[in-house]
Amino acid sequence: MKNSHNMYLENIKVMDCTIRDGGLMNKWQFSDDFVRGVYNACVEAGIDYMEIGYLSSEKAFDRNEMGPWKFCHAKDLERIVGKNETKLKLSAMADIGRIELTDIPPASESVLDMIRVACYAHQVDKAIELAHHCMDKGYETTINLMAVSTVGEVELNEALADIAKSRVPVFYAVDSFGSMYNDTVSHLVNKYKNALPGKEIGIHAHNNMQLAMANTITAIQEGCTMLDATLMGLGRGAGNCPIEILIAFLKNPKYRLLPLLQAIQDHIHPMQNSIDWGYHIPYLITGALNQHPRSGMAWMDSDQKNDFVTFMRSMHDNELLE
Repeated sequence: MKNSHNMYLENIKVMDCTIRDGGLMNKWQFSDDFVRGVYNACVEAGIDYMEIGYLSSEKAFDRNEMGPWKFCHAKDLERIVGKNETKLKLSAMADIGRIELTDIPPASESVLDMIRVACYAHQVDKAIELAHHCMDKGYETTINLMAVSTVGEVELNEALADIAKSRVPVFYAVDSFGSMYNDTVSHLVNKYKNALPGKEIGIHAHNNMQLAMANTITAIQEGCTMLDATLMGLGRGAGNCPIEILIAFLKNPKYRLLPLLQAIQDHIHPMQNSIDWGYHIPYLITGALNQHPRSGMAWMDSDQKNDFVTFMRSMHDNELLE
């Protein structure tokens, strides 16, 4: 049977989060060569946005412990991308409580095009304030509401009402714990669309249950137009939707797969010798239980990492204790 799949959609934008999300696995200690390799691949592959790290306050983190992509200082960015005279837009993420308004330079003085504000439900008012501040400084912005799988309907409705009143144009459905199935993603995206007329919806999926790509497809079918993905799925814990699978699926002539495979071959694949990201049983367990991946990551770092049964039992005991 001929493959008649045609997912070509004009208004889709893809964001590569390899450095930003992947940095959660190595404290953003990437070599310049590595970051440049990802950047060049994104440029040549026609990717729309690359999230090159976090904007963080020096007061919140130790420069000796965290690599440069936790801070995205101008000199570090320019060393990699020059003035970025390409079609690729650059993004950085700001976490509520870990950045001050004064830490953000005007967009005219930065190679960054977008700042994405990450928050929890109780921080939505602060996220809107920060996002508006970034917009006033000339940046594109999004708000990414994390851990939405733990938020009750009433609290979520209140958050959405606040977002709806804001000027922020893009709001992300984020499966932080990799705990969502297709029906949950479908419900969430539709809820967001109905609550936020005129705003764009994004999807950021994690792969704890091997569903990051499937959930991204569901989100596209429900009308999401901003899609997050990473090279070979490199990201915190179970990682993200793999960008190479997404690009192969989208069938959009503006994207090219080969440059992404080059970066994977040269930079990402060799990292598997030193970092365990992607689908692993401890991450399946935290995802299935709708728990933060930190306990799975700690288990994966221990000498018991292949004792899945003990981990499952310990997680169940925690569930009972809660």
